[in-house]
Amino acid sequence: MHKKLSRRMFMQGAAAALSATAAARITAAPSKEMVRPQPIYGPPPGVAKLNANENPYGPSPAALKAMMEASQKGAYYVYDSVMRLKSMIAERHGVTPDHVALGSGSSAGLTAAAIVAGREGNILGPDLFWDTTSRVVEIQNLGKIKRLPKLDSLAIDLDAMYSAIDDSVSMVQVTNPNNPTGMLINPVKMREFCLKASKKCTVLADEAYNELTDSSDANTVIPLVKEGHDIIVARTFSKIYGLAGMRVGYLIAQPEKIEQMQRFGIGWYGLNQAGLAAAIACYEDHRFMDFCRGKVKEAREMVASAVKENGLSALPSVTNFMFVNLGDLNAETFRQEMEKEGVLIRGIYRDYTNWSRVSMGHLEDVEKYTSALPKVLHRMS
Repeated sequence: MHKKLSRRMFMQGAAAALSATAAARITAAPSKEMVRPQPIYGPPPGVAKLNANENPYGPSPAALKAMMEASQKGAYYVYDSVMRLKSMIAERHGVTPDHVALGSGSSAGLTAAAIVAGREGNILGPDLFWDTTSRVVEIQNLGKIKRLPKLDSLAIDLDAMYSAIDDSVSMVQVTNPNNPTGMLINPVKMREFCLKASKKCTVLADEAYNELTDSSDANTVIPLVKEGHDIIVARTFSKIYGLAGMRVGYLIAQPEKIEQMQRFGIGWYGLNQAGLAAAIACYEDHRFMDFCRGKVKEAREMVASAVKENGLSALPSVTNFMFVNLGDLNAETFRQEMEKEGVLIRGIYRDYTNWSRVSMGHLEDVEKYTSALPKVLHRMS
């Protein structure tokens, strides 16, 4: 007993001595040499991160609870949770689980869809859309991305797109709402286009921001998949659900198309227990989604007012980002100047040198953007 007590006292004393020594070193060190530790997760304090269309209000409380519970079973590979989420998605949209493929965000599925299409022909898209995944066909020398001519409105011309489908096109890709413009296509026109175009080639509808619209069911073409048409719909938990860092997304398509794409990257084996648990917990959390949509709308109104007050304009957005017309100013220079103010936004897209995309974050971060806007514009004028 005496030995155990002495050993415990020795260890406590040693720990105290080490702590005292460390404290002394910190106290003695000049303040200019002290380095504030950088956060491992998320942006540094005081930085408004408005450059990636993330939803900082997530994960939801239900998702956080589920993640904590699932992490305790992190020793086990995923499977049952995969099947459960696939079944939930299938039931929600009236299809079978064979119509659903899960992947790392929607990027894995979009990339697989592009590779399958590239092996058969080219991908047709608007001049400006989220083309990061489709560019894999050019990187791997599989095919090309054919783009529609520019429009002053930056809208997607579905009639022109349908006319541009020829024998060289194996897939047409439509991002709706579009990124980076934030604009939504009329649902009736989108449905009519998909019905016609899918008779000529595969139609890929990237609906990453669908749940941010006022009526997600009215603005989706998933019912056309249910009817048997050659359409792929991509969705993600990265946006409205606030799970960008948890990497869960899915495709809905014909089972034979799902099987094709699973050969080229999309698959549940790359998922993790915590991400799946979060997705399952928040998939039908409409209260949380309504809350997020309300915050996003409030932020958009703040940005729209600031843009107008400073003599600029922005496209009508239904998403958690806005595309701002800077007039004669360069968007990359604008991005750099905003970063000096502690505000992170996007720079130039392709050759749209005067257009700047800003995401909607916490309201205090959006206010940081609106406050910095006149300062930066003044410096650049």
